[in-house]
Amino acid sequence: MGLVDSPNGEGRSRKAKQKRKRIGFHIDMTPMVDVAFLLLTFFMLTTTFSKANTMEINIPPENSEVRIAEDNVMTLRIVEDGIAYWSVGESRPAKISLYGGDGETPMSLGSEARDLLLGQTRANSKLAIVVRISDRAKYKSLVDLIDELNLMNIDRFSLDDFTAADEEAIRLVASLDTIRPKGE
Repeated sequence: MGLVDSPNGEGRSRKAKQKRKRIGFHIDMTPMVDVAFLLLTFFMLTTTFSKANTMEINIPPENSEVRIAEDNVMTLRIVEDGIAYWSVGESRPAKISLYGGDGETPMSLGSEARDLLLGQTRANSKLAIVVRISDRAKYKSLVDLIDELNLMNIDRFSLDDFTAADEEAIRLVASLDTIRPKGE
């Protein structure tokens, strides 16, 4: 039997300590830092920042007054979501659907509304469009209309308040439409 006498058992603990001692190792971080900087540089050079999605609106001075003949004014009254009434001058307002009737969520104006706006502006080069939106209509209708006006390069339009007179004119037209069937 090979027992080694050691005072206070130091011989065992030294062996145990020697076994526990780890071998030192070194990790080279240089390639990881290189890759991180390469990725950072790549994303900095290839990223496009979001552009402002705003529309420039020129507002006339408060003191100026612009006179336009009534025949050159087209009033477009947006009363509900997707429903509008239009008239030129003092003529009776006519109902028009702003969006197509395909049942899907409309992303832009329908062809009927676009054709109306293009036809009226081509027929009268001095035409100014006054847009009046009621409290019942959605803000999206106004934004879509202004987007379409910009796409069609129609820059003579303005926004106005929806008054009680507009409400009365539309109510009168709606009551006449219910009395008279379509096509007459």
